[in-house]
Amino acid sequence: MLVGYVSDERYVAIPEVLLEFEADGASIEARSRATGAVYADVTPGREYRVTLAGRDFGYKSVYMTPREEEPYHFRLLRDGLLGYMWPKWVRSGERSEFRVHAVEAYQLELYRYGWKKEFVRNIGWYDEHGPRATMQITPDGDYTRTGVQWNTQGYTNPAHKQYIEAPERSGLYYLHASTEEGGFFSFPWIVAPAAPTADVAVLAANINWNAYNNFGGRSNYIHTDEFPPTPTVNARYDLKRYTDSEHRMYSADDYAPLSFDRPEPINHIPEDVEATDTIRGRAACHVAPAEWRFLAWMEREGFGYDLYAETQFHDGTLPLDRYRVLITTTHPEYWSRDMYYRLKAWVFESGGRLMYLGGNGLNCEVVFVDEYTMKVKNGNIDSLDRPGEGIESRFHIYNESEANLLGVAFTRTGIMTSAPYRVIDAHHWVFDGTGVAEGDIFGEASLHERVPGGASGHETDKITSSSPINTHLLAKGTNVDDGGAEMVVHETDSGGMVFSAGSITYPSSILVDDVVSKVTSNVLKRFLQG
Repeated sequence: MLVGYVSDERYVAIPEVLLEFEADGASIEARSRATGAVYADVTPGREYRVTLAGRDFGYKSVYMTPREEEPYHFRLLRDGLLGYMWPKWVRSGERSEFRVHAVEAYQLELYRYGWKKEFVRNIGWYDEHGPRATMQITPDGDYTRTGVQWNTQGYTNPAHKQYIEAPERSGLYYLHASTEEGGFFSFPWIVAPAAPTADVAVLAANINWNAYNNFGGRSNYIHTDEFPPTPTVNARYDLKRYTDSEHRMYSADDYAPLSFDRPEPINHIPEDVEATDTIRGRAACHVAPAEWRFLAWMEREGFGYDLYAETQFHDGTLPLDRYRVLITTTHPEYWSRDMYYRLKAWVFESGGRLMYLGGNGLNCEVVFVDEYTMKVKNGNIDSLDRPGEGIESRFHIYNESEANLLGVAFTRTGIMTSAPYRVIDAHHWVFDGTGVAEGDIFGEASLHERVPGGASGHETDKITSSSPINTHLLAKGTNVDDGGAEMVVHETDSGGMVFSAGSITYPSSILVDDVVSKVTSNVLKRFLQG
């Protein structure tokens, strides 16, 4: 009978895995086929102890009960070096556990990522008396819903638990894991202050990181609603994303949960990279590595700040009323309803100041199933930027348009292009000291390698019919098809202010483009006044 399938952490079929089914003193041998399928002469309804062994994957044992017409999904984890902190976000003085997957001895060090990578301390060397005992084990089935739950199997002794106390200083921290054979993997840790220490709070867009994280084989961009019944053999043959010209990424009425309890390879930063280096790779340019560039700029320019995870804003850890300015950068695409309306009330009713230095932000609502699991409310849509008549975003399907707060919202024009901005209102205080005149170009320099070309790009936002009537256009990107980001500012009756850059690539220019740097500095200094 078809017992099930064997796949790796990307839900890719693994052939030639040996399986041994044991029950009642009997043993049955099987081997996975090219599709990952496992056929064996087992008895449906009987529990078996199944041991799996695959080259480059190590060994694993599970108890399972074969059932007719219900293929079981065995999951194996490839040998290598990975890790994450758990929880991934804490306050100063709180503890997180480091969860590292390694098949050889490794060293762990703690760094703080600001203008420079600041060495904090050596955590130690880790290995075990048992062979390959630092190798982690992934659950079977779709663990993108439930988490990988590392440091669970075989960590019963309290002495084996591995915790680190968060440093006193808030910021973006990274753990560096390195092996004797030259392996290296880095992973982030968001440390918020125990109590506010500055007038500025910066949000790390960790909800967005989770939406894009495909570890386990699913994200909000691949297998968005659920796994297909069989693992991938060849993506270009098997996935509708590549085989169906009319494929819609969001065509379901419901989308399975995504757990934060997973490593995030997309946030890895190579050991030799500094903040002023270009951002290499497909994913790094819009997640933590890009956000680090903005934090580096803050410290280079002498601005104090407290860093929080978006999830800490959602759960109330961030005391918004104790800050003068809130900054979100790069790509804060996914927000909860509570986050949005709390922020809007702070700006419109309490005089709060918001700097939105990213693009395609607040575009889609998420709901939290529990503290560490979210569901994305994509809707059943044909178009990402105009999913319905009079609807400006996925967030707008269930709420109001985010342009009511930001002054802009994402549209597809200009997508995957980058270009500099052109000055529209050179006399506005935003441009004080820049030396630019109306029609001048700025924001040509960029660290963004995936979509090079300037500070207006990758994905861009524009003024919409939902924008506040006093939204003032400062500059517009020169992207093709009139797709440039629209840089805007607006003020509220309560004294609140909003500045929006409207571009994912904006923070990738801030360290290397003098005008982008000066504009941002002007805005932050003005927002901190009064």
